[in-house]
Amino acid sequence: MSLDSINSHSIAPVHLLRGPGAWQQALPLINGLCGRPLLLGRSASTRLIRKQLSEDLTNQNLAVENAELRFDCCDSDLALVEEQIKLSNCDAVIACGGGKVLDAGKLIANHLDLACITVPTSAATCAGWTALANIYSAAGAFQADVSLKRCPDLLIFDHQLILTAPPRTLASGIADAMAKWYEASVSSGQSSDGLVQQAVQQARVLRDQLLLEGVEALQDPGSAPWCRVAEASALTAGLIGGLGGARCRTVAAHAIHNGLTQLAECHGSMHGEKVAFGVLVQLRLEEQIGGSGLAAQARRQLLPFFKKLGLPVNLQELGLGKASLEQLQQVCKFACKPGSDLHHLPFPVGADDLLAALVSSSQGCLTR
Repeated sequence: MSLDSINSHSIAPVHLLRGPGAWQQALPLINGLCGRPLLLGRSASTRLIRKQLSEDLTNQNLAVENAELRFDCCDSDLALVEEQIKLSNCDAVIACGGGKVLDAGKLIANHLDLACITVPTSAATCAGWTALANIYSAAGAFQADVSLKRCPDLLIFDHQLILTAPPRTLASGIADAMAKWYEASVSSGQSSDGLVQQAVQQARVLRDQLLLEGVEALQDPGSAPWCRVAEASALTAGLIGGLGGARCRTVAAHAIHNGLTQLAECHGSMHGEKVAFGVLVQLRLEEQIGGSGLAAQARRQLLPFFKKLGLPVNLQELGLGKASLEQLQQVCKFACKPGSDLHHLPFPVGADDLLAALVSSSQGCLTR
């Protein structure tokens, strides 16, 4: 039997604080991690939150630097923030915001070997947890994913901060988290590795919980179902990826997301919204090419659920109702390029196959 090395630092954050008031509880921990943190954000909608956080940090006798990304998590923004950190002699990065801000903070901390603290302001992704980050162009097109040396040193999941986000962000997070099952079960369902098996089964349990409580959580923010669903989307989904590792990987749903980001018309859709449509298209591929009746059944189950959550289920709802054939071919070529996670499907898929699935998936669900 061959030895298999697991980096425990890439499984989970060193510290996790969750629940109402987690930010205030975290302040002594932050004080122990650093003396001159850089507080990173991006969105104007979180500016007031970051102003309050900055004041709280200052009251802890921390010398706080503030920075904002101009675009997405892209090379030019990362370089500017890194330069500011070096000039100011910062010793930690506190990333406060959505997935792209959290990814940027992790990348910068990883590159400069600084303490990393993530403070999600929504449950739209599990980026606050993971030792992974996505790089985009300044225009918002996905370029590559990057494996990091470790998860954050501290993840602060404060329910009061999460509740300030629009409901749309939670719906997006639900879709992104549910994709864990539909992708991992295909890529790793037959794995003989016990930890990977357990991660896949945990993804199934996660999916079931979100199916049971997702709609109720959106209807009643702050309720017990909301707490469970928000934490499932932002925390449990990250744990599954950490435990399963590269072998419990993304497949077609996220590859389709990556392809969709190549079109400016899709930049108004959130990460999980594109992933939701990607899950439906992946199931269509499994049905049409793989001959899976279970995939067809799963798709019929997901469609009404996604519609209740207000998630896009066709090209029109992604802003691509008037997309040209050339544009859709661009999406499919990127999603099917060599090395794409789409090729972890158990059957070959070409760009023309994916185009047919994109179109037929939309034609089957044009009405709400």
